Amino acid sequence: MKRSPNIIVILSDQQRWDVCGCYGQPLNITPNLDRMASEGVRFERAFTCQPVCGPARACIQTGKYATEIGTHINHRMLPVTERTLAHLLREQGYDTAYIGKWHLASCGPHGGPDDFRTRCVPPERRGGYEYWLASDVLEFTSHSYDGYMFDGEGRKRYFPEGRFRADAQTDWVIEYLKTRSGRRPFFLFVSYLEPHHQNDHHHYEGPTGSKERFKHFTPPGDLAGQKGDWQEEFPDYLGCCHSLDQNLGRIRKTVADLGWAEHTVIFYTSDHGSHFRTRNGEYKRSCHEASIRIPMVAFGPGFKGGMVARGLASLIDLPPTLLVCAGMEPPPYIRGHPLQNMLEGRAPWPAEVFVQISESQCGRAIRTDRWKYSVRAPHRGGDDPDSDLYVEDFLYNLEDDPHELHNLVTEPSLANVRAELAAILRRRMAEIGEPPCEIRPASP
Repeated sequence: MKRSPNIIVILSDQQRWDVCGCYGQPLNITPNLDRMASEGVRFERAFTCQPVCGPARACIQTGKYATEIGTHINHRMLPVTERTLAHLLREQGYDTAYIGKWHLASCGPHGGPDDFRTRCVPPERRGGYEYWLASDVLEFTSHSYDGYMFDGEGRKRYFPEGRFRADAQTDWVIEYLKTRSGRRPFFLFVSYLEPHHQNDHHHYEGPTGSKERFKHFTPPGDLAGQKGDWQEEFPDYLGCCHSLDQNLGRIRKTVADLGWAEHTVIFYTSDHGSHFRTRNGEYKRSCHEASIRIPMVAFGPGFKGGMVARGLASLIDLPPTLLVCAGMEPPPYIRGHPLQNMLEGRAPWPAEVFVQISESQCGRAIRTDRWKYSVRAPHRGGDDPDSDLYVEDFLYNLEDDPHELHNLVTEPSLANVRAELAAILRRRMAEIGEPPCEIRPASP
């Protein structure tokens, strides 16, 4: 009988695709990910389906868009009735484990009975995972060199003194791996906080020495010449990404040392990117490439050969892909497409990716090979799940303007293009049950 592969998902938080060498970064930030890409599959154009932490995680765990389950903003708990990847893979015979940031347990006001941001997540809110070592909001229970997570019994587990957060978390990941007997396959979800900014310090915090080590960076084209805080923060951001890469190397080495390399699938990706306060007052929650484009690299059975996949891939494609890895047929309610089908030529690559935007706005966007098109609800707030009225907000020609510096949303000669894109956007919204809507042109 063919053995089901082990599955490891490594999720970073707020990581741009272009900090990785395999995506063009000139500094030696990600040698381990670059090596994994040379051996596996790199998805050249991968995007989040929701550029906010909690909503993106809800999409990954359930295979549904965030508005379908009421998790379109942070601090909305994942409904306990939802069947997650952990539930489905447990039924397939997998051991399941979660280590890191969860961000799917809390709802209601700070300090209320449903606020688990600094408390242990109760078992019924852990998405079906058996092994548990996590914090609901890791940036609230830790800093770069101090803090804790909670184990399955609700006990605090502290980072060793002087140990960088990503290193300590990886110590615990390796500890888990070494407890596996090999008799059953496992599904391990590793959710790092890095390179997310440290909320209460208002800074990105890399390992000590990052500012000096990575000060000679080349600014990405969308940041160069813009305001924001990238000039001060980018070296530490790169330091965080380099630390993640070192820890990816540690995980891969452990898998190899345990003799599992040939029957373990590893996915590395992120929940969204960061525009360093150049597009709005914070770091994400916009339609721009810096917010929505992410790294995505896979290695293992079905993902070998140093292939570069140039079709459009979405984070919403990850759940059905993982289920297919496990030999399962994805349930019909799962959105997205198994990436194996496109890689092996059994299905065409999608013509666009669909993105929901919340908290900063009630917005929607699509990204095609050439165009980025987004709309915003003028009379709804960022907490609202949808609207019956949107106004065109951005249009970029990505072939001519890859850094999205020239908004063409009021360009008269592109009225037909906008009409075509609006029709596609309305179709994508209708497919997931959003109400019919009107999309009005932007004011000149």
